[in-house]
Amino acid sequence: MKDPSSADLRAPLTGERTRERFLQTRRLSQDLVQGLNEADAAVQSMPDASPAKWHLAHTTWFFETFLLRDHVPDYRLYDNRWPFLFNSYYEAEGARLARPERGLLTRPTLAEVLAYRDHIDAAMLEALPALLERHGDLVELGIQHEQQHQELLLTDIKHLFSRNPLGPAYAAAPDASEQRAVPLRWIEGASGLVEIGAGLGADGDFAFDNELPRHPAWLAPHALANRPVTNAEWIEFIADQGYGTAALWLSDGWDWVRQESVAAPLYWRGGGRQWERFTLAGWREVDLEAPVTHVSFYEADAFATWAGARLPTEHEWEAAARNRDPRDGVQLDRAGCAEPRAEAEIDGFASLHGNVWEWTGSAYRPWPGYRPAAGAVGEYNGKFMSGQFVLRGGSCATPRGHLRASYRNFFHPHQRWQFTGLRLARSL
Repeated sequence: MKDPSSADLRAPLTGERTRERFLQTRRLSQDLVQGLNEADAAVQSMPDASPAKWHLAHTTWFFETFLLRDHVPDYRLYDNRWPFLFNSYYEAEGARLARPERGLLTRPTLAEVLAYRDHIDAAMLEALPALLERHGDLVELGIQHEQQHQELLLTDIKHLFSRNPLGPAYAAAPDASEQRAVPLRWIEGASGLVEIGAGLGADGDFAFDNELPRHPAWLAPHALANRPVTNAEWIEFIADQGYGTAALWLSDGWDWVRQESVAAPLYWRGGGRQWERFTLAGWREVDLEAPVTHVSFYEADAFATWAGARLPTEHEWEAAARNRDPRDGVQLDRAGCAEPRAEAEIDGFASLHGNVWEWTGSAYRPWPGYRPAAGAVGEYNGKFMSGQFVLRGGSCATPRGHLRASYRNFFHPHQRWQFTGLRLARSL
């Protein structure tokens, strides 16, 4: 067995299985933009977001750069001007278009980007048998990378459409759920010495480098809430002047609330008991039973303080999720309206995976013994381990099959355009 702290991210999959997963992933990305027009796909609503067209091209650039260009003899770039446009943050790959300027790319057109995807897909399929023999880890990383961008694509479209006074719908609303939020109760978590992080088992399960290596951690006695915080509970927080009580907030959070005039989760409007929120199906009445989402770390921490609790550590969260099926829960199965909804419990917990990314109180830092992968792909995670907090569990926009208990997402504490929510914890 390979040392789990090595640069290899997974053992190679069989060729046919990888081929099918590659095609399914590439197809889903294009399915997600089927209803968009040229303008929808090109506009950038804020610097943190990217145009849908850019996501489609960047994920293609990833396969072209790190697999075809680097490992297929005599491969020629599709267009040698495009790496400047579609490199995201890889310093080792040279100069690139500034992130806030991605929305200026009226050219290439959406049709030209789709043609680029077709070209790279054909080249990848032809080269796949040889690539899997020596670079199966990079093939899998490319697939997992595109799955991450599928979620980003949906959340960026949602933010873009929310800025339109017409409130356009990306997709039809799903059928109304009759599931009610389960009553809140506390589940005592594991304490003492536990194992945290991913391990490369005999089946070669994938893990990003920031999940490695597996290592021991000590947990004090604690309990986790059986479900995420709901919209109804968040309305109580608002009604109790939660956004106006300085004692509930971290200093940076209180500054953020006042500077940005924050008084509710992102995409909410209304007041009292009459709230609407913007969804991928347009403006809808707030579902009181569903998990609250689009809240920042600052908001999550303030709510936990107001509730007489705290946010869980990522160690506590992972220990609770370790033996649970990460395919359970509300996750992305196909193009459509991704929104959180109430779920029943499975073995005591509701929505440990899916529905909303759950803020933890843990800073995003490397595990003991962490080593980034060699080369430019080593910039994938490690260089962002500063000033951010970890989220766990996935969301309604995470492609099903992408998650595992050790999965670490991370954002800056003020960011909330992703499907971010929270689960409470308390010390015992």
